[in-house]
Amino acid sequence: MPVWDDLVGQERVADQLAAAARDADAYVTAVERGDEPELSGSSMTHAWLFTGPPGSGRSTAARAFAAALQCVSPDRALGGQPGCGFCDGCHTSLIGTHADVEVVRTDLLTIGVKETRELVRRAQLSPAGGRWQVIVLEDADRLTEGAGNVLLKAVEEPAPRTVWLLCAPSIEDVLPTIRSRCRQLPLRTPPVAAVADLLVRRDGIEPEVAEAAARATQGHIGRARRLATDERARARRLAVLRLPERAADVGGALRAAQELVDAAAEDAKQLAEELDGRETEELRTALGGGEGKRMPRGTAGVMKELEDRQKRRATRTQRDALDLALTDLTAFYRDVLAHQLGHAGGLAGGESEESVRRVAAATRPEQTLLRMEAVLECRRALDRNVAPLLAVEAMTMALR
Repeated sequence: MPVWDDLVGQERVADQLAAAARDADAYVTAVERGDEPELSGSSMTHAWLFTGPPGSGRSTAARAFAAALQCVSPDRALGGQPGCGFCDGCHTSLIGTHADVEVVRTDLLTIGVKETRELVRRAQLSPAGGRWQVIVLEDADRLTEGAGNVLLKAVEEPAPRTVWLLCAPSIEDVLPTIRSRCRQLPLRTPPVAAVADLLVRRDGIEPEVAEAAARATQGHIGRARRLATDERARARRLAVLRLPERAADVGGALRAAQELVDAAAEDAKQLAEELDGRETEELRTALGGGEGKRMPRGTAGVMKELEDRQKRRATRTQRDALDLALTDLTAFYRDVLAHQLGHAGGLAGGESEESVRRVAAATRPEQTLLRMEAVLECRRALDRNVAPLLAVEAMTMALR
């Protein structure tokens, strides 16, 4: 299966990347013959910026391109296209074990200067065995200003066979000096039918369940897969969709806010239970303080650094869970507004449909718009580091 098959609803982007992969393959082949080819004027370049809304498949497109750049299929000599999906280069790139493909993602709020300098150092190395040195930065929007300035020089003057693949929600989330040096590839939200087909074809999900999950998440691939496979995710979403009718008075609004924040904290706690204990034990073993042993002297600082990182990750996880809930809430009021304006086709439907009809019948369109603005203001407040409970309480009071 070609690596482009997972780019759901992104045919134009897949065509551009496939053309660039062909030119990149021809360039490396010429270098290996001892020629001195030029990339200027071709479809290939050393820095790419993948942008698009959440769920559009930015990181999927970047990983597929990285695999195509490392493709070593013998069919290429017979006119085959790079990105077969089966050869060692494609397979190891896609599963994350290729020595020359570095995929960088973070659970923290930001990517700092220290981590970026390490990436820049790696970018100066020649490929260890692959055709290109590829660095995929999935969260380029989380670079601090200092980290962005460190990255700028590497993107501006890359090593001959190094490729930077940056991913961000929009071009405004990346420093102007960096985005001006990248080839930009905007992705769109995939069609609901295409996402449902992917869930059936790749994950073996029942067609009815896949269709309902894809429609509920309005084409967000990752969220649709989670909703179709995780009972707890469906329960949390249902609790969020009940919030508009529960926030009818002050007491109900405040209780709903507390429950929403508690649910997000529980998500963070579940992740911590899965990761923190394992990370701590692995670090203790690496430092020579295995089970039942005292930690060697001088290691307290390293352990404290891990604890701080885990706390920052928990904060990020809680914010992500709240943001997900607020996205579902926005979609609910969008459906309410569509009903009020007489355009009910193509809505999320499912378990929220009856609630949408009741709220739409009991309120006016201008009230719905004000409530959507309250949800958006809550998201902005969380971005400004307002205490989650205060931000959510202000929102639920406005939803009354």
